[in-house]
Amino acid sequence: MICKIRKWVLADAADLAAALSNRKVQDNLRDGLPYPYTEQDGVDFISAMLSADENETFAFAITADGRVVESIGVFRQGNIHSQTAELGYYIAEGYWGKGVMTEAVKQVCEYVFEKSDILRIYAEPFAYNTASCRVLEKAGFQYEGTLRNNAVKNGKVIDMKMYSLLKEEI
Repeated sequence: MICKIRKWVLADAADLAAALSNRKVQDNLRDGLPYPYTEQDGVDFISAMLSADENETFAFAITADGRVVESIGVFRQGNIHSQTAELGYYIAEGYWGKGVMTEAVKQVCEYVFEKSDILRIYAEPFAYNTASCRVLEKAGFQYEGTLRNNAVKNGKVIDMKMYSLLKEEI
C-alpha cells in the first residue's frame, strides 16, 4: 500500500477524530487525549501543529487510499539534546498490519534528516506493542534496550523499549 506524508489541513479533523475515538488506538498512546475524540479536538490539534515552529515540530498527516489514515511527528528535544528528536505516531485500526506506518516512518525520518540539523531520532513504544516495535525495526531503527517500569498506562506499570535511528544510517 502506498502512503504519503503531508502537512495537516483543518479539513483532516474528521478523519483524525474517527481514528482517535478508538480505545485500541488510544491504548497504545500516551495519556492526555480526550475520549471520545471529537472533530473539534482534531481542529485544535491541527491548529497547534500548523502554528508550531517548523524547526522544532515536524508534524504530518499520513494519507493512504486518498484519505488521512493518521498522524506522525518528530519533536526536537532541548538543552544538550537539541539535535535529538522524539518520533511519535498512530494509525487508524483499519490500516494496521498493511505496511503503511513503516513507510511513513521512513518518509518522515528522511525528511527530518534532510531538512534539519537533527542527528538522532528515537522512539519509546510500550514493550507490549510488538507491532510498533516491528515498524521501527523494519524502518531501520536499532533497539537500544528496555526501560523497565517506565510508565503507568491504564493503571498498570509497564516497560517501554528504546529505539533510535542516526542520520548516517539513512
